[in-house]
Amino acid sequence: MSSFRILSLAALVASPALAETHATPYDAALTYGVRPAYLISQMEDGALKDTLQSCLGQTPARSKFSIGHRGAPLMFPEHTEESNRAAAGMGAGILECDVTFTADKELVCRHAQNDLHTTTDIVATDLGQKCTTPFAPASGDQTATAECRTSDLTLAEFMTLKPKMDAADRSATTAEAYLGGTADWRTDLYVNNATLMTHARSIELFDSLGADFTPELKSPSVEMPFDGFSQQDYAQKLIDAYKDAGIDASRVWPQSFNLDDVLYWIEAEPEFGAQAVYLVEWTDGFDEQAADTWLQDFAALKEQGVNYLAPSLNMLLTLEDNGDIGASAYALAAKEAGLELITWTLERSGPLATGGGWYYQSVAEAIDRDGDYFEVLDVVAQDVGVIGVFSDWPATVTYYANCMGL
Repeated sequence: MSSFRILSLAALVASPALAETHATPYDAALTYGVRPAYLISQMEDGALKDTLQSCLGQTPARSKFSIGHRGAPLMFPEHTEESNRAAAGMGAGILECDVTFTADKELVCRHAQNDLHTTTDIVATDLGQKCTTPFAPASGDQTATAECRTSDLTLAEFMTLKPKMDAADRSATTAEAYLGGTADWRTDLYVNNATLMTHARSIELFDSLGADFTPELKSPSVEMPFDGFSQQDYAQKLIDAYKDAGIDASRVWPQSFNLDDVLYWIEAEPEFGAQAVYLVEWTDGFDEQAADTWLQDFAALKEQGVNYLAPSLNMLLTLEDNGDIGASAYALAAKEAGLELITWTLERSGPLATGGGWYYQSVAEAIDRDGDYFEVLDVVAQDVGVIGVFSDWPATVTYYANCMGL
């Protein structure tokens, strides 16, 4: 693992945008819960473990270094009020609404326009017949199928659905059974009475919780324009929601995997565009150490006005010659070009005993215990110099940020 060191004062000052904290009445109830202490107990002995252990008695403080990824979906249904209240209670200083739209072009929080069949109970309701592909049971060698989009429903219809953990039982022969399939390292304990959110409601809620905002404009599953609703209309409607709510642009980091969306915000809404985040992820053929495999031209992005780049975690990590985890050439080149880096998603993979899966593929040989979450977090914070980390359980990142003074 990387050699441990405390961030210098200069490093803290260099990236204040996401690292600063602000107190609110809600902060009085902040808690780490038991997970950070558990993860520390699972670490290899060393300086980092010693330092993190020394902070076990610290008082939690909100940090913008800690970003709730769809709330806290390790245990709560994603993009629900309850998931985001949990994330805020863990000290996440920024919360995420993935934004998509309904048949009547209203904005709602869903990770994808076409995920209702795995994130809600729609297939077991009368609205299931309105799905793009209604539920069909497993039969023989065929697995159960369904595809249900927010654009299949009006906002009023969408709000009648019951959210659940993102999962499906592909062997199901009934719609009710299809609603199962939750991974055994997650839980259904907090599903009952969970509440779906519109984008507008997310703004109101996050503000009341003392958190800032990182809405992601999701790629539509429908052809655009949709009933006259263009991609630029969609991008503008997202920004207008914050303006209508009186939210200062300095508190909003709009995101998109579509560079054209980011460039639109930079041109049409420069105050919001200055903090627009260009999301990128590991693709086939990518090598974090080989520049000829990278799809992003960092200098060109900076010249176009892009200030924030958010690569997936695997893109920022590499194995050093001694087998330790270190900063990738990709990460260092992006930083050298003047881009601020944010990364996702720290605790999306469940237990790390088997290498961590997709998010850790560039360093899988060094990942073999749950405590490696903190080892990885230390590398991206200290060696890469990211200014924010998405997590499915923000308490871990908040704890680290508080302990290190981020």
